[in-house]
Amino acid sequence: MPLRIVQNDITTLKVDAIVNAANQSLLGGGGVDGAIHRAAGPQLLAECRALGGCKTGEAKITNGYRLPAKYVIHTVGPIWRGGRHGERELLESAYRSSLELALAHGCQTVAFPLISAGVYGYPKEQALKVAVDIIGHFVLDHDVTVYLVIFDRTAFSIARKLFADLADDTEDHCLVAENK
Repeated sequence: MPLRIVQNDITTLKVDAIVNAANQSLLGGGGVDGAIHRAAGPQLLAECRALGGCKTGEAKITNGYRLPAKYVIHTVGPIWRGGRHGERELLESAYRSSLELALAHGCQTVAFPLISAGVYGYPKEQALKVAVDIIGHFVLDHDVTVYLVIFDRTAFSIARKLFADLADDTEDHCLVAENK
């Protein structure tokens, strides 16, 4: 199954699970976290309160409520502190934990935002490389389609340059890597 890098709004995708780039409280915030909470409705916040937070690099799952997705997988990426404080390993863990949780819940389609590349300050180019590396290896071994959903036009342009070898469907704002 493929990895697709798309420019879109993650809250509108009809997939089995969307991943929320959450903070440790899981109680909502800015960016994609706030957008997901607003789109899902107040039931999401109520369920998140019962989870007791989430550590950086780990993931927890809830229902999707008013979202088109059945589930929301909440993961906490690292705050960028220069790259010498285990940020890459924690970001890799956030992707892996989310993918494993999706697989455990029977998800065949999963959509990720670019974790930690917003207010957490992870450099977009490095964040893209980590995401594509971890997701790319995962889709080789599992029957799942994964979307890396980039809302920001600048980050999508960076992705287009970084992954020029991927099939480019400019009309759909989508880069596609099919596993062979």
